[in-house]
Formats: sequence, C-alpha cells, structure tokens
Amino acid sequence: MKTYLYKAEQFLPTGIDKAWDFFSAAKNLAVITPPDLDFNILTDLDGQEIYEGMIIDYTVKPLLGVRVHWKTEICDVQRPLYFTDRQLKGPYKAWIHTHTFIQKENGVVMKDEITYQLPFGFMGTIAHSLLVKKRIEKIFEFRRTVLHKIFVTHEYRID
Repeated sequence: MKTYLYKAEQFLPTGIDKAWDFFSAAKNLAVITPPDLDFNILTDLDGQEIYEGMIIDYTVKPLLGVRVHWKTEICDVQRPLYFTDRQLKGPYKAWIHTHTFIQKENGVVMKDEITYQLPFGFMGTIAHSLLVKKRIEKIFEFRRTVLHKIFVTHEYRID
C-alpha cells in the first residue's frame, strides 16, 4: 500500500492564540473548504474547541460529485502548538493530518502535514496521479486564499 505525503505552509500575521482559536474551532473547517466539496458538518459542535478523542462526522463530495460520510477523530492536541486528526471512516484507506503552529516575531507559521493512503491498490495509485493529488492541491490553494482574506486583508470575516 503506497503512502503519500502532502505538506503546506502559510504565514499568518496574527498571534498564536488567535490562530489556535480559529483552527481549533472545528466549525471553521467549513469556512476554509471549497464550496464544490459541499462540506456539511453533522456533529453538533456547540462552539467546542477540539479535544483529544473528539469525533466529528461530516459529509463531503471529494471527487466526481459523489457524497461520502467522513468521520474523524482528534487524536493528539498540544495547545497551542499542534493537533492531529485521523480519518476513522471516509474515502481514504488512511488519512492523518497534523496542524502545527509556530510563533514568529510578527505572526505564526501554520503548517499542514498529511499522510494518506488510497484504497483499490493499483487503481488507487492511478486515481492519485490523475485526480486525487490535484484535488488535494486545489483544496489547499483555496484554503490559502481564504486564510489570506481572513488574516491578512480582512476581506472575509467569520463569526
């Protein structure tokens, strides 16, 4: 089974606590997810900050408009430095996503590192080359743009 790695990094001119507050509020995932994924959180989050063992259920259309149920668990939290979530159920064979926050003099470097595997063996490898890799890159490109509008230009406001 082939394991893939995706990394992204973005500087945000904000304090580490403000960055943590935004990213640790699971409801904000919908804000930074492209609309065509039709992301819908099913879990009643009630404004909760993430915690180890937290389970979040949602539906999403990751590829070809097919809706899938995705269940993740927050499996490691070190406030305000990083947290990790992993897929319990969803479109991937495995998905582990670590969000890291590094305080700098004039802001925060936010890093994403995702290790993932696809189902279907050789067909999954082909799907990765043709669709999945590009899809993940586009999702994070969208995310980068929205985060810039929230934290840099303040064109986009969240509740």
